[in-house]
Amino acid sequence: MAEERLVIDRVGHQGDGIALSGAGQVYIPYTLPGETVIVARAGDRGDLRRNVSPSADRIDAICRYFGVCGGCALQHWRQESYRAWKRGLVVAALAREEIEAPVGDLVDAHGEGRRRAVLHARRTREGVAVGFMAHRSHMVVAIEHCPVLAPALARAFAIGERIAAELAAGNKPLDLQFTASEGGLDVDLRGSGPLDAAARSSLARTAAEERLARLTRHGEIVAQLAEPTVRVGRARVALPPGAFLQATEAGENALAGFVREAAAGASNIADLFCGVGTFALRLAENAGVLAIDADAAAVGALARAAKAPGLKPVEATARDLFRRPLAAAEFKGFDAVVLDPPRQGAEAEARALARAAVPRAIYVSCDPASFARDARILCHGGYRLAGVTPVDQFRYSAHVELVGVFDR
Repeated sequence: MAEERLVIDRVGHQGDGIALSGAGQVYIPYTLPGETVIVARAGDRGDLRRNVSPSADRIDAICRYFGVCGGCALQHWRQESYRAWKRGLVVAALAREEIEAPVGDLVDAHGEGRRRAVLHARRTREGVAVGFMAHRSHMVVAIEHCPVLAPALARAFAIGERIAAELAAGNKPLDLQFTASEGGLDVDLRGSGPLDAAARSSLARTAAEERLARLTRHGEIVAQLAEPTVRVGRARVALPPGAFLQATEAGENALAGFVREAAAGASNIADLFCGVGTFALRLAENAGVLAIDADAAAVGALARAAKAPGLKPVEATARDLFRRPLAAAEFKGFDAVVLDPPRQGAEAEARALARAAVPRAIYVSCDPASFARDARILCHGGYRLAGVTPVDQFRYSAHVELVGVFDR
């Protein structure tokens, strides 16, 4: 593969450096603006061979696996420049949709680190490798320690290796979702294939020795020593197996704080894509809430948690908002609507809301592009985007959360 000398123009929205060449843009991981690099090029991708003139913003990575593991893209960038770039992702997404709105400073919500992680296990000639995928690859990088995870997940790799070794005879790709809870680690296995009695017994013994709160396979309980719970405002939520949570506790608190502030004064709120109640249970301290999500297990957990003392009524409903979005008429009587959709956004719901008369919409997003698309729909329907706050709970990655507040 021929080598080529290129100059990095900027960092793209996925965290790769972008160089401009006569044949178009070239994407080169782990490079920074202004750097002159030697790369082995294949199409629009470049593999860094040598950095001829490192940027003054380049710093040492905090992890020995950086550059091999694909989990982090930007540990090598000075924080001030990294933060400006990440805020710029939101500004650029709005600009592409021709939306003008104030964008606040990036809020650092890393806290103690990520409280959930999906580890991958693959059988190799040397044994079982447990870790994260390599950059743009399905190859597993065996990892012993990850500095961006919360301390509660410190033993996740060792436990994952132990579980994977017990199931290695099946020779199937295995994923392990670890979640830190008040009761201990909650682990859900995916892809192991059916478990026979011997495997169940062995896994149950491992769960007991490692003091796991719960071990499940595709949601089916293998062993449980304690109930995995998390505190959400005044309520305590018993987590369904494999439940979605915000990546960091600090991130959840930051997003929830902005949502509560924006919803202050509302007495009747709809929380769409509510999950286990990250926002609904906190909002219910001051308002009645209709909480809707397609995940019936999450909705059930929310409903049980909503019985906590001091909360106003919460109506929790399982409904697929992509197949059956709330119609404009169903928004009647609400003072505020909270939307927290997955990465693809909530286009159908935005179109319905644009035809409704809800005074305030609060949109939590993990994808600036889909948010900006839906924001354009809301703005064309009579809303004004009063402001956007970007939140960084995936430090060193290209992912950024945000909260946007819309007023009629």
